[in-house]
Amino acid sequence: MAVTASSKSEKDKLRKDCAKSTDLPNELLKDKHVRYFKQMLSLLPEAFESHDSTRLTLLYFSLGALDLLSAIPDITDSRKKEMIKWIYSLQVKPDNISGYKRCGFYATDSLPNSVEVNYGHIAMTYVALCSLLILGDDLSGVDRDGIVYGLKSLQLDSGSFQCASFGTESDARFVYCASCISYMLQDWRGVDRTLATQFLLSCQSYEGGFGQNTGREAHGGSTFCSVAALKLMGTFDEVMCEERRQRVLSWCLRRQETGFNGRPNKPKDTCYSFWVGSCLKLLGGQDFINKEGNFAFLMTTQDRYMGGFSKWEGYLPDPLHSYFGLSGLYVVSGEVDIHPALNISMRAFRDYQSKCDVPISWD
Repeated sequence: MAVTASSKSEKDKLRKDCAKSTDLPNELLKDKHVRYFKQMLSLLPEAFESHDSTRLTLLYFSLGALDLLSAIPDITDSRKKEMIKWIYSLQVKPDNISGYKRCGFYATDSLPNSVEVNYGHIAMTYVALCSLLILGDDLSGVDRDGIVYGLKSLQLDSGSFQCASFGTESDARFVYCASCISYMLQDWRGVDRTLATQFLLSCQSYEGGFGQNTGREAHGGSTFCSVAALKLMGTFDEVMCEERRQRVLSWCLRRQETGFNGRPNKPKDTCYSFWVGSCLKLLGGQDFINKEGNFAFLMTTQDRYMGGFSKWEGYLPDPLHSYFGLSGLYVVSGEVDIHPALNISMRAFRDYQSKCDVPISWD
Protein backbone atom coordinates (compact mmCIF):
# COMPACT_ATOMS: atom_id res chain seq x y z
CA MET A 1 0.00 0.00 0.00
CA ALA A 2 1.34 3.44 -0.92
CA VAL A 3 2.30 5.73 1.94
CA THR A 4 0.82 9.21 1.63
CA ALA A 5 1.40 12.36 3.64
CA SER A 6 -1.74 13.20 5.59
CA SER A 7 -1.06 16.89 6.10
CA LYS A 8 0.78 19.80 4.55
CA SER A 9 3.38 19.75 7.35
CA GLU A 10 4.09 16.05 6.76
CA LYS A 11 4.46 16.67 3.03
CA ASP A 12 6.87 19.51 3.73
CA LYS A 13 8.87 17.27 6.07
CA LEU A 14 9.07 14.53 3.44
CA ARG A 15 10.12 17.09 0.86
CA LYS A 16 12.88 18.47 3.11
CA ASP A 17 14.12 15.00 3.96
CA CYS A 18 14.46 14.26 0.25
CA ALA A 19 16.26 17.56 -0.34
CA LYS A 20 18.82 16.72 2.37
CA SER A 21 19.94 13.63 0.51
CA THR A 22 23.68 13.42 -0.08
CA ASP A 23 23.00 12.66 -3.74
CA LEU A 24 23.42 16.28 -4.82
CA PRO A 25 24.10 17.26 -8.46
CA ASN A 26 27.39 18.95 -9.26
CA GLU A 27 26.07 20.79 -12.30
CA LEU A 28 23.46 23.43 -13.00
CA LEU A 29 20.23 21.69 -14.00
CA LYS A 30 19.31 24.22 -16.68
CA ASP A 31 16.39 22.33 -18.20
CA LYS A 32 14.71 21.99 -14.81
CA HIS A 33 15.24 25.66 -14.03
CA VAL A 34 13.73 26.63 -17.38
CA ARG A 35 10.73 24.43 -16.65
CA TYR A 36 10.39 25.90 -13.14
CA PHE A 37 10.32 29.50 -14.34
CA LYS A 38 8.02 28.78 -17.26
CA GLN A 39 5.64 27.28 -14.72
CA MET A 40 5.92 30.45 -12.61
CA LEU A 41 4.82 32.46 -15.67
CA SER A 42 1.74 30.32 -16.16
CA LEU A 43 0.47 29.12 -12.80
CA LEU A 44 1.77 30.00 -9.36
CA PRO A 45 1.52 27.46 -6.53
CA GLU A 46 -1.11 28.08 -3.86
CA ALA A 47 1.66 28.96 -1.39
CA PHE A 48 2.35 32.17 -3.35
CA GLU A 49 -1.21 33.46 -3.11
CA SER A 50 -0.08 35.84 -0.36
CA HIS A 51 2.47 37.35 -2.79
CA ASP A 52 -0.18 38.69 -5.15
CA SER A 53 0.62 42.22 -3.98
CA THR A 54 4.06 41.81 -5.60
CA ARG A 55 2.99 39.96 -8.74
CA LEU A 56 5.02 42.24 -10.99
CA THR A 57 8.15 41.27 -9.06
CA LEU A 58 7.40 37.58 -9.62
CA LEU A 59 7.17 38.30 -13.34
CA TYR A 60 10.57 40.01 -13.24
CA PHE A 61 12.17 37.08 -11.41
CA SER A 62 10.76 34.62 -13.95
CA LEU A 63 11.65 36.63 -17.06
CA GLY A 64 15.07 37.54 -15.70
CA ALA A 65 15.89 33.91 -14.98
CA LEU A 66 14.68 32.70 -18.36
CA ASP A 67 16.81 35.38 -19.99
CA LEU A 68 19.92 34.21 -18.11
CA LEU A 69 19.09 30.67 -19.22
CA SER A 70 18.76 31.80 -22.89
CA ALA A 71 15.10 30.76 -22.88
CA ILE A 72 13.41 34.06 -23.76
CA PRO A 73 13.18 32.95 -27.44
CA ASP A 74 10.95 30.10 -26.22
CA ILE A 75 8.26 32.67 -25.40
CA THR A 76 6.12 33.37 -28.45
CA ASP A 77 5.84 36.90 -29.81
CA SER A 78 2.12 36.97 -29.01
CA ARG A 79 2.82 35.98 -25.40
CA LYS A 80 5.48 38.68 -25.11
CA LYS A 81 3.00 41.26 -26.41
CA GLU A 82 0.44 40.10 -23.85
CA MET A 83 2.95 40.51 -21.02
CA ILE A 84 4.07 43.93 -22.26
CA LYS A 85 0.44 45.04 -22.48
CA TRP A 86 -0.21 43.77 -18.95
CA ILE A 87 2.81 45.62 -17.54
CA TYR A 88 1.73 48.88 -19.16
CA SER A 89 -1.78 48.39 -17.76
CA LEU A 90 -0.23 48.82 -14.30
CA GLN A 91 1.16 52.26 -15.11
CA VAL A 92 -0.29 55.16 -13.12
CA LYS A 93 -0.38 58.40 -15.08
CA PRO A 94 -0.93 61.98 -13.85
CA ASP A 95 -4.46 62.95 -12.84
CA ASN A 96 -6.33 66.06 -11.75
CA ILE A 97 -6.40 65.01 -8.10
CA SER A 98 -2.87 64.08 -7.08
CA GLY A 99 -0.94 65.31 -10.12
CA TYR A 100 2.33 63.44 -10.55
CA LYS A 101 2.58 62.09 -7.00
CA ARG A 102 0.97 58.73 -7.80
CA CYS A 103 2.92 58.17 -11.03
CA GLY A 104 4.83 54.95 -11.57
CA PHE A 105 3.83 51.30 -11.77
CA TYR A 106 1.94 49.27 -9.20
CA ALA A 107 2.20 45.55 -8.65
CA THR A 108 -1.01 43.74 -9.51
CA ASP A 109 -4.32 44.08 -11.34
CA SER A 110 -6.23 42.34 -8.54
CA LEU A 111 -7.38 45.70 -7.22
CA PRO A 112 -9.39 48.23 -9.24
CA ASN A 113 -7.38 50.92 -10.98
CA SER A 114 -8.60 53.89 -8.97
CA VAL A 115 -7.10 56.96 -7.32
CA GLU A 116 -8.19 55.70 -3.91
CA VAL A 117 -6.43 52.33 -4.24
CA ASN A 118 -3.44 52.34 -6.56
CA TYR A 119 -0.25 54.32 -6.27
CA GLY A 120 2.98 53.89 -8.15
CA HIS A 121 5.59 52.06 -6.07
CA ILE A 122 9.25 52.82 -6.73
CA ALA A 123 10.33 49.16 -6.58
CA MET A 124 7.50 48.10 -8.89
CA THR A 125 8.50 50.82 -11.36
CA TYR A 126 12.06 49.46 -11.33
CA VAL A 127 11.01 45.85 -11.99
CA ALA A 128 8.46 46.98 -14.60
CA LEU A 129 11.15 48.74 -16.63
CA CYS A 130 13.55 45.79 -16.26
CA SER A 131 10.85 43.36 -17.39
CA LEU A 132 9.99 45.51 -20.40
CA LEU A 133 13.65 45.60 -21.45
CA ILE A 134 13.98 41.82 -21.10
CA LEU A 135 10.93 41.43 -23.35
CA GLY A 136 12.51 43.71 -25.98
CA ASP A 137 10.31 46.76 -25.44
CA ASP A 138 11.77 50.20 -26.21
CA LEU A 139 9.96 51.95 -23.30
CA SER A 140 8.10 54.18 -25.75
CA GLY A 141 4.91 53.59 -23.75
CA VAL A 142 6.41 54.90 -20.52
CA ASP A 143 5.07 58.25 -19.31
CA ARG A 144 8.55 59.63 -18.72
CA ASP A 145 7.50 62.97 -17.29
CA GLY A 146 5.10 61.19 -14.97
CA ILE A 147 7.81 58.82 -13.74
CA VAL A 148 10.40 61.59 -13.34
CA TYR A 149 8.16 63.97 -11.42
CA GLY A 150 6.78 61.05 -9.43
CA LEU A 151 10.34 60.24 -8.35
CA LYS A 152 10.95 63.87 -7.47
CA SER A 153 8.01 63.81 -5.06
CA LEU A 154 9.44 60.76 -3.29
CA GLN A 155 12.86 62.19 -2.43
CA LEU A 156 13.19 63.47 1.14
CA ASP A 157 15.27 66.31 2.49
CA SER A 158 17.76 63.72 3.77
CA GLY A 159 18.40 62.58 0.18
CA SER A 160 16.70 59.23 0.77
CA PHE A 161 13.57 58.09 -1.08
CA GLN A 162 10.19 56.81 0.04
CA CYS A 163 8.74 53.91 -1.91
CA ALA A 164 5.33 55.55 -2.41
CA SER A 165 3.78 58.97 -1.97
CA PHE A 166 1.43 58.23 0.93
CA GLY A 167 4.09 58.24 3.66
CA THR A 168 6.21 55.09 3.82
CA GLU A 169 9.59 53.80 4.93
CA SER A 170 12.64 55.32 3.26
CA ASP A 171 16.12 53.86 2.89
CA ALA A 172 18.97 52.89 0.56
CA ARG A 173 16.85 50.31 -1.30
CA PHE A 174 14.67 53.04 -2.75
CA VAL A 175 17.61 55.30 -3.59
CA TYR A 176 18.83 52.33 -5.62
CA CYS A 177 15.47 51.94 -7.37
CA ALA A 178 15.36 55.67 -8.17
CA SER A 179 18.87 55.48 -9.60
CA CYS A 180 18.03 52.46 -11.78
CA ILE A 181 14.87 54.09 -13.09
CA SER A 182 16.63 57.36 -13.91
CA TYR A 183 19.54 55.53 -15.52
CA MET A 184 17.28 53.39 -17.73
CA LEU A 185 15.25 56.44 -18.77
CA GLN A 186 18.43 58.54 -19.05
CA ASP A 187 16.61 61.31 -17.24
CA TRP A 188 17.87 62.47 -13.85
CA ARG A 189 15.45 65.36 -13.30
CA GLY A 190 13.71 63.38 -10.58
CA VAL A 191 16.82 62.76 -8.47
CA ASP A 192 18.95 65.26 -6.58
CA ARG A 193 22.14 63.25 -6.99
CA THR A 194 24.14 65.37 -4.56
CA LEU A 195 21.65 64.81 -1.74
CA ALA A 196 21.23 61.12 -2.59
CA THR A 197 25.01 60.61 -2.62
CA GLN A 198 25.40 62.33 0.75
CA PHE A 199 22.69 60.11 2.20
CA LEU A 200 24.35 56.93 0.95
CA LEU A 201 27.73 57.97 2.31
CA SER A 202 26.11 58.48 5.71
CA CYS A 203 24.95 54.85 5.56
CA GLN A 204 28.48 53.42 5.44
CA SER A 205 29.02 51.96 8.89
CA TYR A 206 32.17 51.57 10.98
CA GLU A 207 32.26 47.95 9.72
CA GLY A 208 32.86 49.06 6.13
CA GLY A 209 29.60 47.95 4.54
CA PHE A 210 26.44 50.02 4.17
CA GLY A 211 23.29 49.91 6.27
CA GLN A 212 19.79 50.71 5.08
CA ASN A 213 19.88 54.04 6.90
CA THR A 214 22.34 56.23 8.74
CA GLY A 215 23.73 54.47 11.81
CA ARG A 216 22.31 51.04 10.90
CA GLU A 217 24.21 47.75 10.80
CA ALA A 218 25.94 46.97 7.50
CA HIS A 219 24.02 44.48 5.36
CA GLY A 220 24.74 42.72 2.07
CA GLY A 221 21.60 43.94 0.34
CA SER A 222 21.95 47.58 1.34
CA THR A 223 25.68 47.52 0.55
CA PHE A 224 24.87 46.40 -2.99
CA CYS A 225 22.11 49.01 -3.30
CA SER A 226 24.43 51.79 -2.12
CA VAL A 227 27.43 50.88 -4.26
CA ALA A 228 25.28 50.24 -7.36
CA ALA A 229 23.38 53.50 -6.92
CA LEU A 230 26.60 55.49 -6.59
CA LYS A 231 27.89 53.82 -9.76
CA LEU A 232 24.68 54.52 -11.69
CA MET A 233 24.56 58.15 -10.52
CA GLY A 234 28.16 58.60 -11.66
CA THR A 235 29.33 59.82 -8.26
CA PHE A 236 31.17 56.73 -7.00
CA ASP A 237 34.66 57.71 -8.18
CA GLU A 238 34.23 61.24 -6.87
CA VAL A 239 33.14 60.42 -3.31
CA MET A 240 34.49 56.94 -2.57
CA CYS A 241 38.11 57.59 -1.59
CA GLU A 242 40.56 54.68 -1.46
CA GLU A 243 40.06 54.21 2.28
CA ARG A 244 36.26 53.95 1.88
CA ARG A 245 36.66 51.54 -1.05
CA GLN A 246 39.02 49.27 0.83
CA ARG A 247 36.71 49.16 3.83
CA VAL A 248 33.68 48.10 1.81
CA LEU A 249 35.75 45.68 -0.28
CA SER A 250 37.14 44.04 2.85
CA TRP A 251 33.67 43.83 4.41
CA CYS A 252 32.24 42.14 1.31
CA LEU A 253 35.09 39.63 1.07
CA ARG A 254 34.53 38.63 4.69
CA ARG A 255 30.98 37.64 3.82
CA GLN A 256 32.10 34.54 1.91
CA GLU A 257 32.35 31.15 3.59
CA THR A 258 31.61 28.89 0.65
CA GLY A 259 28.47 30.81 -0.28
CA PHE A 260 27.87 34.29 1.12
CA ASN A 261 26.11 35.58 4.20
CA GLY A 262 24.48 38.99 4.48
CA ARG A 263 26.15 40.13 7.71
CA PRO A 264 28.45 38.75 10.42
CA ASN A 265 27.34 35.69 12.39
CA LYS A 266 24.52 34.88 9.97
CA PRO A 267 24.23 31.71 7.88
CA LYS A 268 25.00 31.51 4.18
CA ASP A 269 21.99 32.35 2.04
CA THR A 270 21.49 31.81 -1.70
CA CYS A 271 20.46 35.40 -2.52
CA TYR A 272 23.69 36.91 -1.16
CA SER A 273 25.67 35.23 -3.90
CA PHE A 274 24.22 37.99 -6.04
CA TRP A 275 24.01 40.87 -3.56
CA VAL A 276 27.59 40.51 -2.35
CA GLY A 277 29.03 38.87 -5.48
CA SER A 278 27.74 41.64 -7.73
CA CYS A 279 28.92 44.29 -5.29
CA LEU A 280 32.41 42.80 -5.43
CA LYS A 281 32.28 42.95 -9.22
CA LEU A 282 31.29 46.64 -9.07
CA LEU A 283 34.23 47.22 -6.72
CA GLY A 284 36.66 45.37 -8.99
CA GLY A 285 37.13 42.59 -6.44
CA GLN A 286 35.69 39.65 -8.37
CA ASP A 287 39.08 37.96 -8.68
CA PHE A 288 39.20 37.53 -4.92
CA ILE A 289 35.99 35.45 -4.85
CA ASN A 290 36.23 31.71 -4.27
CA LYS A 291 34.14 30.79 -7.32
CA GLU A 292 34.32 27.06 -6.67
CA GLY A 293 33.06 27.55 -3.11
CA ASN A 294 30.15 29.70 -4.27
CA PHE A 295 29.20 27.12 -6.91
CA ALA A 296 29.41 24.26 -4.42
CA PHE A 297 27.12 26.07 -1.98
CA LEU A 298 24.55 26.89 -4.66
CA MET A 299 24.46 23.25 -5.72
CA THR A 300 23.22 22.41 -2.20
CA THR A 301 20.27 24.80 -2.53
CA GLN A 302 19.41 23.86 -6.13
CA ASP A 303 16.24 21.75 -6.27
CA ARG A 304 17.12 18.70 -8.34
CA TYR A 305 13.50 17.58 -8.74
CA MET A 306 11.47 20.61 -9.80
CA GLY A 307 14.19 23.19 -10.47
CA GLY A 308 14.71 26.50 -8.73
CA PHE A 309 16.78 27.37 -5.67
CA SER A 310 15.90 27.65 -2.01
CA LYS A 311 17.19 30.01 0.65
CA TRP A 312 19.01 27.18 2.47
CA GLU A 313 19.69 23.53 1.84
CA GLY A 314 16.68 21.35 2.59
CA TYR A 315 14.03 24.00 1.98
CA LEU A 316 11.57 24.44 -0.88
CA PRO A 317 12.52 26.70 -3.82
CA ASP A 318 10.90 30.08 -4.30
CA PRO A 319 11.07 32.60 -7.18
CA LEU A 320 13.22 35.16 -5.33
CA HIS A 321 15.98 32.79 -4.27
CA SER A 322 15.71 30.92 -7.57
CA TYR A 323 16.38 34.08 -9.54
CA PHE A 324 19.12 35.36 -7.26
CA GLY A 325 20.68 31.89 -7.14
CA LEU A 326 21.06 31.95 -10.91
CA SER A 327 22.18 35.57 -11.13
CA GLY A 328 24.58 35.04 -8.23
CA LEU A 329 26.08 32.00 -9.87
CA TYR A 330 26.52 33.76 -13.20
CA VAL A 331 27.73 37.13 -11.91
CA VAL A 332 30.44 35.33 -9.92
CA SER A 333 31.42 32.79 -12.59
CA GLY A 334 31.14 35.22 -15.52
CA GLU A 335 29.56 32.50 -17.67
CA VAL A 336 26.65 34.83 -18.52
CA ASP A 337 27.20 38.57 -18.88
CA ILE A 338 25.06 40.45 -16.35
CA HIS A 339 24.78 44.18 -15.82
CA PRO A 340 26.06 44.18 -12.23
CA ALA A 341 24.22 47.34 -11.18
CA LEU A 342 20.85 46.99 -12.97
CA ASN A 343 20.60 43.21 -12.42
CA ILE A 344 19.48 42.34 -15.93
CA SER A 345 21.41 40.50 -18.63
CA MET A 346 23.79 42.49 -20.78
CA ARG A 347 21.89 41.01 -23.75
CA ALA A 348 18.76 42.90 -22.68
CA PHE A 349 20.76 46.01 -21.83
CA ARG A 350 22.59 46.09 -25.18
CA ASP A 351 19.35 45.50 -27.05
CA TYR A 352 17.89 48.56 -25.32
CA GLN A 353 21.10 50.52 -25.95
CA SER A 354 20.70 49.93 -29.67
CA LYS A 355 17.20 51.48 -29.61
CA CYS A 356 18.11 54.65 -27.69
CA ASP A 357 18.59 57.94 -29.48
CA VAL A 358 21.43 58.72 -27.07
CA PRO A 359 23.34 55.50 -26.28
CA ILE A 360 23.53 54.60 -22.59
CA SER A 361 27.10 54.06 -21.49
CA TRP A 362 28.38 51.46 -19.05
CA ASP A 363 32.00 50.62 -18.25
